[in-house]
Amino acid sequence: MHLKSVALGKSVSLNIVKELTKFRLTLSVVFSSFISYFLGAEVVDYIQLSLLLIGGVLIVGSSNIFNQIIEKDLDKLMSRTKNRPLPKKEISQSLALFIAIISSLLGIFLMYLINIKVAILASISLFLYVAVYTPMKLVSPLSVFIGAIPGAFPFMIGWVAATNSIGIEAITLFLMQFFWQFPHFWSIGWSQNKDYEKAGFKMLPTLKKDNSTSAQILFYSFWAVILSIIPFFGLTGKLKLSLIGLIAVSMLGFFLIYKSYNLFIDGKNENARKLMVTSVIYLTFVQLTFLFDKILNS
Repeated sequence: MHLKSVALGKSVSLNIVKELTKFRLTLSVVFSSFISYFLGAEVVDYIQLSLLLIGGVLIVGSSNIFNQIIEKDLDKLMSRTKNRPLPKKEISQSLALFIAIISSLLGIFLMYLINIKVAILASISLFLYVAVYTPMKLVSPLSVFIGAIPGAFPFMIGWVAATNSIGIEAITLFLMQFFWQFPHFWSIGWSQNKDYEKAGFKMLPTLKKDNSTSAQILFYSFWAVILSIIPFFGLTGKLKLSLIGLIAVSMLGFFLIYKSYNLFIDGKNENARKLMVTSVIYLTFVQLTFLFDKILNS
């Protein structure tokens, strides 16, 4: 199927749009907002939830398009990205830019219909990812710290959409996903280091696959787990975790730390890839644990 652009007189397949927006990744990001909305909502407003999900897909998708436009020449140099639509010239840069601008503006508008706080957070997230994180990858490994901010916003935004409040609960959700970013993205940077070096991306904290980098991965893994169990102790307002939830999250955290420790002991790419997979499983099931814990204890 092809979509026709009236403004530019060109057509583009849905598959190309899916690749530009990194649609599967986009859905996984929006999933965290979906979960946190239910964590914050006392009564589910399905119109509000729909605005959150559609707006989230548009904003995250557009940020990925902007990213690929900026990095289109560098993507040609890397094995993992050389077959993206822009390097292969399957879509013009002007059409990709048109789609990104329209999607981002519509997404922010939908977020504004929820509440102004959500719209502001979403706008900051888009700006940081596109205008700061993306170009900074060529300059400094601190880019990962910057990128972790918009990467953690979705888990926060869902709660703010449901409650119209940025309190201790929303901040805790943000920190849970913020610290998770480091073992996740540094494990990718570790296993794909040669590819990143071809494009000049500085993804690892020491720029090397050394013990200092793996020690930092282990350190942030600990903090990701610690932030995830704090709600059990009643310090995070309405965001709570039962004893059963604590046990489940702790078990998941054990596997994340274990895989991080394995990489620290033996820095093989295989261990980095295993950590990356484990980090995705960890985050998904921690979020689901919080959701089911609320349902079972409400």
